[in-house]
Amino acid sequence: MREESLSVRRKIYRKICALGERVLPDKLYLEMLYQVRMGEKLDLKNPNNFDEKLQWLKLYDRKPEYTIMADKYEVRKYVEEKLGESYLIPLLGVWDSVDDIDFSMLPEQYVLKCTHDSGSVLICKEKNTFDIQSAKQKLEKTLRTNYFYPSREWPYKNIHPRIIAEKYMTDESHVELKDYKIYTFGGEPYLIQVDFGRFVEHKRNLYTTDWQYIDEEIEYPKDPSVQIEKPESLGEMLECSRKLAEGTVSLRTDFYSINDRIYFGEITFYQEAGFAHFSSEEFSRKLGEMIVLPQSKL
Repeated sequence: MREESLSVRRKIYRKICALGERVLPDKLYLEMLYQVRMGEKLDLKNPNNFDEKLQWLKLYDRKPEYTIMADKYEVRKYVEEKLGESYLIPLLGVWDSVDDIDFSMLPEQYVLKCTHDSGSVLICKEKNTFDIQSAKQKLEKTLRTNYFYPSREWPYKNIHPRIIAEKYMTDESHVELKDYKIYTFGGEPYLIQVDFGRFVEHKRNLYTTDWQYIDEEIEYPKDPSVQIEKPESLGEMLECSRKLAEGTVSLRTDFYSINDRIYFGEITFYQEAGFAHFSSEEFSRKLGEMIVLPQSKL
């Protein structure tokens, strides 16, 4: 019965996206989308849990600098000003069109991604086996997409769509980069989410800022059997997070740790677009309590 209900909700979700994605006012669209995706009414007058407050922030906390912070190319200037150039993964190129990319000039290994969305990451590990045509098709499709509309994530709305190439890097696993995602509230780090096994079986463990394991889940399953060592540079990582999140209500700042050296990943304003499923409602409300909404707009 539960699976049938979920299937129905998914069908309704697809219809809402198809019919109202660019037509419905933001507030009405998010209220409808939240009802379908989360199975409950969105309370914007008295938001309590984490997801509800992120939906509120989408509508009422819109600053021009958020567009720069969400842009995967422009954010590099922001990070350089706040932290310094040494925290940036080396940039190999930036282009407005796939036709502008000279793939023959790129190194043996590299990473391609679009500047205006989430998820359009293409990894080249071996140049002679990399499917350039397939990569071009995916990138062209992404360039035509405005990432704001599906979930009304405002910072993405006015980003100039481009493609960037960055140096391919791995951590001590020599397979991937564990992603250290730091949740900040009022500019202060509170929670650390570590994503791993993303290209095999995506897992996600949670830790306090002093590296105590939290027995909860956000969207992806935890794996307590995987002992993730506390990064030697954790204190520096937390300080970098503070600097990047200064002046924000709620922000997630992502980093990589390679040979105890920190590299910036990206900035995210709305975890899972504000539709994250938590292992417990208590944990969702606890995180929601950490988000102090601007009183002048309530």
